[in-house]
Amino acid sequence: MHIPATLVRGGTSKCWLFNQVEVPADRGALERLLVAAYGATDPVELDGVGGATPTTSKAAVVSASPQPGVDVDYLFAQVGIGTGSVEWTSNCGNCATGVALYAVTKGLVPVTGDRTRVVMRNINTGAVLEGTVDTLGGVVHHFGRQTVPGTRAGGVAVGLTFRDPAGGATGSLLPTGQAAQDLRVGAAEPVCVSMVTAGAPVVLVDAASAGRTGAESLERMTADVPWLRTVRHTAAPLMGLLQPGEEPGDAVPKVGLVGQPVPYTTTLGEPIGAEDYDVSVRMLSMNAPHPAIGLTSAVAVAAAGLLEGSVVSRTTGGPTDEWLRLGTPAGVVAVRCTDVRDGLPHRVTVQRAARLLADARIYVPEAGSPQAA
Repeated sequence: MHIPATLVRGGTSKCWLFNQVEVPADRGALERLLVAAYGATDPVELDGVGGATPTTSKAAVVSASPQPGVDVDYLFAQVGIGTGSVEWTSNCGNCATGVALYAVTKGLVPVTGDRTRVVMRNINTGAVLEGTVDTLGGVVHHFGRQTVPGTRAGGVAVGLTFRDPAGGATGSLLPTGQAAQDLRVGAAEPVCVSMVTAGAPVVLVDAASAGRTGAESLERMTADVPWLRTVRHTAAPLMGLLQPGEEPGDAVPKVGLVGQPVPYTTTLGEPIGAEDYDVSVRMLSMNAPHPAIGLTSAVAVAAAGLLEGSVVSRTTGGPTDEWLRLGTPAGVVAVRCTDVRDGLPHRVTVQRAARLLADARIYVPEAGSPQAA
């Protein structure tokens, strides 16, 4: 069998997008299809269209939304690598960037002058986002010059805004009621963390309390993956994300380190001064260091920066203003919090870029075929 699909680069991720009418509505059948299409039982995803990294083994199913005021719905899938499974509990801002461009390009949303707004609902989490797509001259563009940290390639400019991002999966910006607290991880000394939900549930470790800087290389972060997974699994039940008897997952909460700004060199070889940004951030994407930062994580860090006593505001010297500049392995990502009321940002915006890479037919082994066995 074969299914139509579109490959899109959104920010620093690649994501296959499927129209809902072309794939099964049943979640189990959809998961089996994605596992087969991506070759997801193989750790290198050789016999499929998966990219064999967490940032390139993603999918989203897009449909017109029945909800008033929302243009499109999208169901995000983090396709496992070598696991033969799909994780459905999270959201991906970079893929949402691609969904916005896809919606305009495919005519799901009509062009409205030089900028076209696409309102999207993430089915996984209920989050509502706005993508403002560059349609200069009233036309859809396939190429652009907007760049983002992590790649020198240009794309169509898309401003991505998370609306009312606080709460979500845990129901509160601070699911434990504390801006910062000590977390005992195994037998080691406790580390200071902030557990926040904004964009996604995230546990942020004060790097200094853990004997780290927050500006670690990707190689050092790789060595720290087992420890950071333990942090994630320890925090999950405290955040209400894991019920007694359930096995912990590796999608949420997202986990990472924050620390003081220091001079460093990006993965593209560009020098960054300590004065160029406000806080160092190193995050995991599933079980690998994120080469930049996931946008849902960036939203959570920015929201934490508004809170007195959080590990982010302790690092920056107090609650931050409208802009927060994050030093990531790929470079500096600026996040803007606006419409802040009672310490809660009701709009969080990141400037991104997207590009449609291919329209394709993916040939998928059917159940019972030798390839699917």
